[in-house]
Amino acid sequence: MTTLALDCVALQKRYGSTHALRGVDITVAPGELVGLLGPNGAGKSTLTKIACGLVRPSAGTARVCGEPAGSPRASAALGYLAELFRFPGWSTADELLALHQRLSGSSGGAGERAELLGLVGLADEAKRRVETMSKGMQQRLGIAQALVGEPRLLLLDEPTSALDPAGRHTVRELLEELRRRGVAVLLNTHLLSEVELVCDRVAIIDHGALVAIGAPGELMRTSGVEVELGSETLVFDDATRDDVPRIVAELVGAGELVYGVRVLRSSLEDAYLSLVDERAT
Repeated sequence: MTTLALDCVALQKRYGSTHALRGVDITVAPGELVGLLGPNGAGKSTLTKIACGLVRPSAGTARVCGEPAGSPRASAALGYLAELFRFPGWSTADELLALHQRLSGSSGGAGERAELLGLVGLADEAKRRVETMSKGMQQRLGIAQALVGEPRLLLLDEPTSALDPAGRHTVRELLEELRRRGVAVLLNTHLLSEVELVCDRVAIIDHGALVAIGAPGELMRTSGVEVELGSETLVFDDATRDDVPRIVAELVGAGELVYGVRVLRSSLEDAYLSLVDERAT
């Protein structure tokens, strides 16, 4: 049986009378990319910090690669990039990665540093100081430091927030490469378009509770069927894919010429907003 990269069971966290997490169950398999979505204050960062061992749960368990979260073996198996991070401006990219190699006990040396800088599109910036880098370059350097020591689980908190479209494309390619290498990723982000493009599954948290989890396509809801006729386009709002044969047969039977049929689906953003709004009412 394959050991899960992240396995959270009935996870709870209370701060006095405030419930940050209310019995959350979530798993991430090796090589799986899971997007973690939710409004501000939903509990996403709390869950991530528990997985890192920075916060202890009030109840439930969290395990990283089979080890209790926060234990030395669990910490050695994961890489983490916080949303708000600061690197010393005087250090070069190479010096920063060398520092994190010493902190993590990595023996990868110069070869690992060069490979990681190449992976995040900074191959020619090894000697460049952090203080001279753009926010986007620093963000990509942050991802590189999270990968020091070949972690099996990567926890990324808003990794594309400071990136331009080209930078986000680089990160998407990196995430796909990590999937091929069997590295698991829990991606905490507000950019639903990114999640829809790269994630295998999506977990939506609201008010500390897991309200939905599944593949992006599973969470998107059918929102009707559009039929293109010779003279007009009809939209059947409540129809689903299963209704298409009946709709087409009825239209053809009525003498209409059908030129095209399209099942309309909501976007991941629509599904997300619907789930969050349902809990707000």
